[in-house]
Amino acid sequence: MSWRISILDKSPIAENETAADALARTLALAQQAENLGYHRFWIAEHHNTPQLASPSPELLIAWILGQTTRIRVGSGGVMLQHYSPYKVAENFNVLAALAPGRVDLGVGKAPGGLPLSTRALQQGLNQQEKGSFAEQLAQLDRWIRPEHHAIEEAVRATPLPPLPAEGFLLGASTESALLAARLDWHFVFAAHLNGDPELLREVVSTWRENSARDVIVAVQAIVAPTQAEADALAQKVEVWGVELANGQRVTVASEEQAYAFARQAGSEPVRIARRAQSLLAGTAESVVEQLNALHQQCGIDEFIIDTPVAEGATRVASLRLLAGARLNKEVTV
Repeated sequence: MSWRISILDKSPIAENETAADALARTLALAQQAENLGYHRFWIAEHHNTPQLASPSPELLIAWILGQTTRIRVGSGGVMLQHYSPYKVAENFNVLAALAPGRVDLGVGKAPGGLPLSTRALQQGLNQQEKGSFAEQLAQLDRWIRPEHHAIEEAVRATPLPPLPAEGFLLGASTESALLAARLDWHFVFAAHLNGDPELLREVVSTWRENSARDVIVAVQAIVAPTQAEADALAQKVEVWGVELANGQRVTVASEEQAYAFARQAGSEPVRIARRAQSLLAGTAESVVEQLNALHQQCGIDEFIIDTPVAEGATRVASLRLLAGARLNKEVTV
């Protein structure tokens, strides 16, 4: 098999757990992932979400880099609309200086939370001055790429690491794929948020026509000892799309969140609907077969695995079983 597997973690807080419990498990999972053969370990960004302990991926990245040795560590991703591109570049240049060649800078367009947290994050920001997302990403690209620094340039995102962080744009549209290609960034198709197979094929085709970089797809996967156990876990997972009259389009994890988003945004919902998922559920052998089929159909080089299970032991077991089947042997840590 000529495809890689990686992990997207959200530091979920299970019932009767604290944030400290969830964060400790994220670190332990990253350390296990390194030994299990996962290629990279990414942390998502979510705000004002009591069930998740990951509003600041950069902090967790630094913590994990200091306690692992080989695995690539990064953000999946930084929600750039909230921040200065210059400050993001500084943060990731520090991380890349700490662990040269191991840092990924994943960037997303989504808000990472509902409108109340977005307003809090963006208080005092002039979005018109900030420019479009494409303009912000281009600024970030200039700050992290040393070849873009002219000798006479007065401001640099110091420290300048020997190997800058690798840039990844997360998205689910041909527009995002083209933007990543123009900047010569990596692109990750977010099938864990939009599992439309036709869209996947269209975006992958566009990406191949415009970039020589790998095809990377994020998918949701739940692995259990039996198909029945995996199906029972999968039934609890939902993905909802929201379209508002003001033009906003977002993805949330429940119908309740969808209507809450509309209320907080102060805009009438034009469409709220449960989305098709790319959720793969089954035994380890079954999920590996499904991933291999996607690899053969679409030429996918890497799968970034999001396991939407809050209970810690179950989630860790799912990722261990997947790695073991991927390597076609039992893995012990």
